[in-house]
Amino acid sequence: MTRSPFLPRFSNLPDELPIFPLAAAVVMPGVQLPLNIFEPRYLNMVTDALAADHLIGMIQPKPESALDHTPEVHQVGCAGRITSYSETNDGRILLVLTGICRFDVRGELDIKRGYRRVAAAWERFAIDFHEDESRLADRESFLTSLRSYASLRAIEVPWAELEKMADAEMVNLLCTHLPLEAEDKQALLATLDLVERAALMRGLMDMSSVSSVQTAEHRH
Repeated sequence: MTRSPFLPRFSNLPDELPIFPLAAAVVMPGVQLPLNIFEPRYLNMVTDALAADHLIGMIQPKPESALDHTPEVHQVGCAGRITSYSETNDGRILLVLTGICRFDVRGELDIKRGYRRVAAAWERFAIDFHEDESRLADRESFLTSLRSYASLRAIEVPWAELEKMADAEMVNLLCTHLPLEAEDKQALLATLDLVERAALMRGLMDMSSVSSVQTAEHRH
């Protein structure tokens, strides 16, 4: 996958990052995530990001505080760059965030214009800036699990596009867009090794498929 010339270099990633805490929403490096921004504090965040480096940190709240106004967040998130946006007549901003690099939260900073900011540590995820040439030992078995999961959940999957993708690109895309549980998505996000991430995802899909079948059987 060719890296866009508009994306920052690893050495230019900022020490501070605005964050958007949102449950069950993760972005992975190289993957696009559409967002609908309407809360005043996050409109401020997007406006400030567009005036600076276009970077926003997507991070999930911890489940026990997810409904709080200021929830406790997980320690690992992923920064994305605003690569397109449009303003609506009713005051929203529709944007596309393209994943850049994951980060560890070193600490939280003062709130700015209503939105939260963190000190970000990037070193552990420098791998996100390298072309990952790792290969899945059994890609077809992984796809078999995905087909079963997608069928039982009635999920539309762009099979022709997936077939053309490298393993890392495919797995990262699925991490972002499959309707997995929030904590499962967090576990995938935090897993460094591609092969381990794919194995975890396959296990999650298989467990979900078994659960769906058992639930259907109990209804009959």
